[in-house]
Amino acid sequence: MHVKVLDERVVGRAKARGLDALVYAPHFTRLPEIESRAARYSDDELTVVPARELFTGSWQQRRHVLAVGLSDPVPDFLTLEGTMDELKRQDAAALVPHPGFLNVSLTREEIRAHRDRIDAVEVYNPKHWPHHNRRAKALASDFGIEPFTSSYAHVRGTVGEAWVAFDREIDDADALVGALREGAPRRVFHRDGLGHRLRCGLEFCHLGYENSWSKVDRLLLQGTEPTHPNHVAYGGRFDDVKVY
Repeated sequence: MHVKVLDERVVGRAKARGLDALVYAPHFTRLPEIESRAARYSDDELTVVPARELFTGSWQQRRHVLAVGLSDPVPDFLTLEGTMDELKRQDAAALVPHPGFLNVSLTREEIRAHRDRIDAVEVYNPKHWPHHNRRAKALASDFGIEPFTSSYAHVRGTVGEAWVAFDREIDDADALVGALREGAPRRVFHRDGLGHRLRCGLEFCHLGYENSWSKVDRLLLQGTEPTHPNHVAYGGRFDDVKVY
């Protein structure tokens, strides 16, 4: 349901693991580029669904929302309310990845406030520790929101470590969005054992890279983020709900 990496090796691994679809949502990449890359790697065996993991709020208090089924680009660094309003306008599915995790996730109070706009809550993530997964499951259960899981793969080897099995075929992006918006019955699975735990540990360690050199590179060396609301591509359309 959510990977950050996509190439021939990722596709091969997904097919070897028996997956029918991947949701591809890389950080700080504009929707047209994601859509183009997803189309390039889709075929009759595997559907790659373009999506955006939107960073709402400021760097210090950012909240991630996974948007599936966008028809128009949405930038990062909008208010959470502004982001959720835009997803509603586009009739996109709004998912909560890694709830309550560090300072990058929706809190219980925020999930409660946006309960009617949220289509699924992630209940298992390889970057989580066990207590994070227990809390995530409790949040989904307490609010009566359908669950999902993902490999959240930032490294290729994590692809296929966790997956969702729906009660229907998912053969294109519209089918997935429909299943999510309709609350279609599903089951969540993840691998187990030492190999899986090592994969999870590697994904967690990747946070160190993301929040050190990778962040310095983005903030200081690359100029304006391509998904920043001030970028010319958005034409000032989100000026009333941006936080920067």
